[in-house]
Amino acid sequence: MPSSWWTSVSDDVLRITRTDWGVRFVLDRPQKLNALNGALVHALMDALDAAEADPDVRVIVLEGAGRAFCSGYDLTEEAGSEIGGPVVWRELLAADVAATLRFLDSPKPVIAQIHGYALAGGLELAMACDLIVAAEGTMLGEPEIRYGSAPVTLLMPYLIGQKRTRELLLTGDLIDAEEAERMGLVNRVVPADGLDAAVQEFVDAILLKSPAVIAGGKRAFYDQVDRPLADAYATAGKAMSEGILLEDAAEGMDAFLQKRTPAWRNG
Repeated sequence: MPSSWWTSVSDDVLRITRTDWGVRFVLDRPQKLNALNGALVHALMDALDAAEADPDVRVIVLEGAGRAFCSGYDLTEEAGSEIGGPVVWRELLAADVAATLRFLDSPKPVIAQIHGYALAGGLELAMACDLIVAAEGTMLGEPEIRYGSAPVTLLMPYLIGQKRTRELLLTGDLIDAEEAERMGLVNRVVPADGLDAAVQEFVDAILLKSPAVIAGGKRAFYDQVDRPLADAYATAGKAMSEGILLEDAAEGMDAFLQKRTPAWRNG
């Protein structure tokens, strides 16, 4: 793998910074609070493929430019493409799930460095990383339930248990980083100006270990998670394929964009 591979992967929505221990992936849509759109997800997958193939990359750090880590999936893009029926909707969901789980399945250690907001699909992306270091005051949650949607993946119960997960998913409430640390959702909370140093402490500890042992250990650990996630997604996908949720999903996106209260059509 050429040492300059990251220059061909970086683009307008994702910046890649090479370090002496690996790479930093920087979500770079600050005007949209780094909301995930098709171009950004595609760039992330290309970058992850390249980083995994590069033996000089020992650790990957995922962060966001500007005021936030990531506000979730870009609802303006989803609304613009419209929901093309159950089959199309299920295909879109499958692509989003696959993108998140690629980070979960990566043989390389991945650290999420979050600040500002880590919401919805952005929080799920962070949860798919091995470690999460958060700036004080960062707000986290799955608010998409307020707009007729639901989490792309179901990682949260594996981190904080069923009852707290149900509370956050049923209410759509946000929590701050300090509360997230108490419930086990993040590993460490530090002042914003100490984020880089806190991440570097984890990196330094990881570099002392065997890359092969780390990769094998991750595979063994996550094999316990992958199958339940696949089963859960199949159940959710079946509900979507029956078309039950599509009208409310469309209404939720319209209400969000129009800044009004949704008028749910299925009760």
